[in-house]
Amino acid sequence: MILLCLGLVVLAFAVSLPSVIVARRIGLKAGALDAAGVEGQVKAPSRKIPNTGGISIFLGIAFPMVFGLVVALLWNTTSDADTQGAVSDAISVHAAGMRQQIPMATALLLGLVSLHVLGLIDDRKPLGPKIKLFAMGVAALVLIWPPMGMYDSTRLLTLLDARAGGMWLSILITLVWFLVVTNAMNFMDNMDGLSGGVAAIASSCFLVAAILNGQWFIAMTLALMVGACLGFLVLNFPPAKIFMGDGGSLVLGFLLAFLTSRTTYIAPIEDGVTSASPWYAVLMPIVVLAVPLYDFVSVCIIRLRQGRSPFVGDLQHFSHRLVRRGLSRRGAVLVIYCLTLCTGISGILLTRANSTSAILIGMQVVVMLAILAIFESRARHTLDETDPLHPNYSKPA
Repeated sequence: MILLCLGLVVLAFAVSLPSVIVARRIGLKAGALDAAGVEGQVKAPSRKIPNTGGISIFLGIAFPMVFGLVVALLWNTTSDADTQGAVSDAISVHAAGMRQQIPMATALLLGLVSLHVLGLIDDRKPLGPKIKLFAMGVAALVLIWPPMGMYDSTRLLTLLDARAGGMWLSILITLVWFLVVTNAMNFMDNMDGLSGGVAAIASSCFLVAAILNGQWFIAMTLALMVGACLGFLVLNFPPAKIFMGDGGSLVLGFLLAFLTSRTTYIAPIEDGVTSASPWYAVLMPIVVLAVPLYDFVSVCIIRLRQGRSPFVGDLQHFSHRLVRRGLSRRGAVLVIYCLTLCTGISGILLTRANSTSAILIGMQVVVMLAILAIFESRARHTLDETDPLHPNYSKPA
């Protein structure tokens, strides 16, 4: 089954790469270039680069997913032995389980389609944060609180239901997680190659966890996500020839939020009985996504301190702050890649660690983020007071 996941990475790459080439040509011909943004938004000097790359990411994920679900639906598990092979055997073993996932997968695909279309519209004519937040919330609630119990709900910390007197607390926590992760990945789309690369690294780490715990539907979807991001990065790695736009970043963020909510971080024992894995294994998503979450939280705090909406873009993201400290744009992107890889590996180890090792892993991640925060805080005092990041900066009247 591991070979099948690797094959899906290649398949998604094979769909995404030609799609991004075509999307770039269409974007250039249609004049679908990076938009100015909503009122008050501050963006880097515009380049004549299309922001239609999200189409390739969406197709790289959705097309193989739909194809796989159709195959699972129509697959005949009693076919002749002559037609059996390594791939067909793997499909036969998991076809029944995949068929059970079709209702939920359909709801997921509908959510991805709606956010993809919304993102494409926003890339042409900015819609504002309220509309996008509402759409994210509705798409998330369909998965968190499925209509008429058509499929398993996607909720975090369901163990709290008994103590809270119902599902309301786990629903609220999961909804917040969906909104935060989706927006965090959207926020990361601020520099060439950044969001796609971070998503590819984080998805690879979650893919390892899903394989280790035998969650094949989750693993296969993550494999598609990795391949789609890698195909897109061929033309998006700095200097970029195409941007993903909201049509891609919303899809990546929403899918990451869903998959991290569905993944089981408690390892099974060989006899199939769930092990007494420690509670801290469920913190893996926060550890793996520590860098995007750090960027999201820090930039929101900066904007709120300046009396601005946290959802109106500017040049104060973590990557921009690294560039202000002297790194090149490519250097800043590579530093964030390395940081994400470090936290990702820490997240994988966390699921297998004893209590002492878990404390050390947690301390490592916290200290790393604390050092970054202290470094940035001290470095702000070296900036000119006209720089929005300076502590004494005052917004012009």
